[in-house]
Amino acid sequence: MQSAAEGEGSNDKARGPRLREIPLRLMIPNMITVLAICAGLSGIRLAFENRVELAVAMVLFAAFLDGIDGRVARLLKATSSFGGQMDSLADIINFGVAPALVLYVFVLDQARSIGWIAALIYAIATGLRLARFNVMAERQVKASWQSEYFVGVPAPAGAMLVLLPVYLGLLGLAPERLFALIAAAYTVLIAFLLVSRLPVWSGKSENSRLRRDLVLPAILVVVFYVATLMTYTWETMVVTALAYLISLPFGARSWQRKYGDWPAHPAQGGDGLPGDND
Repeated sequence: MQSAAEGEGSNDKARGPRLREIPLRLMIPNMITVLAICAGLSGIRLAFENRVELAVAMVLFAAFLDGIDGRVARLLKATSSFGGQMDSLADIINFGVAPALVLYVFVLDQARSIGWIAALIYAIATGLRLARFNVMAERQVKASWQSEYFVGVPAPAGAMLVLLPVYLGLLGLAPERLFALIAAAYTVLIAFLLVSRLPVWSGKSENSRLRRDLVLPAILVVVFYVATLMTYTWETMVVTALAYLISLPFGARSWQRKYGDWPAHPAQGGDGLPGDND
């Protein structure tokens, strides 16, 4: 006859592994990531329904959510390996697949196979960019410049840049074949910037400081930008994308002045990717 303790043990095994309670704060960052995925996928659906303005808005909203989930996780001390994997999944959808399909539906389809090839190249380049980041982020030893610069354009910025032809189309530029071919070449260019070794200023360095007398003017500039974004959305996005592209050579020049040669490719044993690209 089994003892009471043995009976309870057999009952526990029959019920399976005991479930561990998880604090609610650990779920909040993952919930934000899931919302970002939903926004990106909704952007794809809206694009196929020819509701392009809403589609682009959803992709940009997904980028915003992706940008805050990691910071919320660190603020709540809720970082986890599971959350990191979820974030990578969200990134490839929101910054690779969704922008490529929105761009293809709006303009690249006018270039036929050339446009589809350009969309594929961009989506794959985004995946390579994110995979390279994930691999190199696991390195224990990181270079001093890694908190100041990215290697290649980060995926969120790439999504914002690659949609430039859509912004122009929403301002009235007809998505004809010539425009589609130019947009295809531009898409491939952005894909190249994603996987390149170009040093891109991240703005996350602890040494990046603002003089006290410039704090209030900086706040006013931010307010002005948000106001123009809400009022003249597509004009502001065009200016933002062009300004970011113009800033790339200056960031690379600044890196060379500080550190000399460009970062080595990860496959060649270089220092890898700096910081967090989301």
